[in-house]
Amino acid sequence: MFKPQGIITPILTPLTAEEKFNEKELRSQINRLIDAGISGIFALGTNGEFYAFSKEEKIEIIKVTVDEVKGRVPVYVGTGCITTQETIELSKIAKELGADVLSIISPYFAGISQDDLYRHFSSVAEAVDLPILLYNIPARTGNNIDYTTVKKLVKYENIIGIKDSSGNFDNTLKYIENTDPRLSVLAGSDSLILWTLLAGGTGAISGCSNVFPELMVSIYQLWSQGKIAEANEAQKKIRPFRNVMQMGNPNSVVKRAVNLLGYPVGPGREPSNCNKPEIDAALLKVFELYK
Repeated sequence: MFKPQGIITPILTPLTAEEKFNEKELRSQINRLIDAGISGIFALGTNGEFYAFSKEEKIEIIKVTVDEVKGRVPVYVGTGCITTQETIELSKIAKELGADVLSIISPYFAGISQDDLYRHFSSVAEAVDLPILLYNIPARTGNNIDYTTVKKLVKYENIIGIKDSSGNFDNTLKYIENTDPRLSVLAGSDSLILWTLLAGGTGAISGCSNVFPELMVSIYQLWSQGKIAEANEAQKKIRPFRNVMQMGNPNSVVKRAVNLLGYPVGPGREPSNCNKPEIDAALLKVFELYK
């Protein structure tokens, strides 16, 4: 079964000034990231503003991503929706369009129990024959996927791992230590990439890799070479940028940063655009540290 590893980019979705999907720039960003050495392209993740697009727009974004990647790296697609039925429907479409891996976020907004989560993920795993990576981001969904639930889901061979964006390293450790060794655990918080690798994780889905792909890739490469001190230095370099991310919606700040680097990826879809003078000034100041 497929094993996710390395630095995977939850690629942002470029838009025009009118907030229309910018296919040309998405293709450009895919090639920029692959050339930088990333290990996978993840369309329609949080950094890709999956929550902001219609079903029809999502289908177009998936089509373009698969077409441009051309099998050079695995294509991950975020197909999680609020309801199980919608999630299964979009997941089947993603499979037909050529996705390699599905990323399934836990349902959001609705108040649900661990039993509800188990039924949800079980139903998707039974309905769609593709590798599935669970996505835990409790600050956005209102629920944490408990390690005991993950342990029960191991019965489904196509559930291959989990991305933990809880920011709680103890939660990540529970996934690594108390579920099943065959599951891949990936860091979803960029500040915890090296520590997740050292604890037994297999990589990261790194929002910051949209901005600094070579730097983020170097954390994984240095770790894999046993150069832990050097990997730690690379890990520490992202702290100033991470601090700026807290000045607005984090994935919108990432998108603004890529614009300021000279790539026309456009605005975040309103209302989560972060085109503010104080954020721009802070980002430009941080960029000076990376020269």
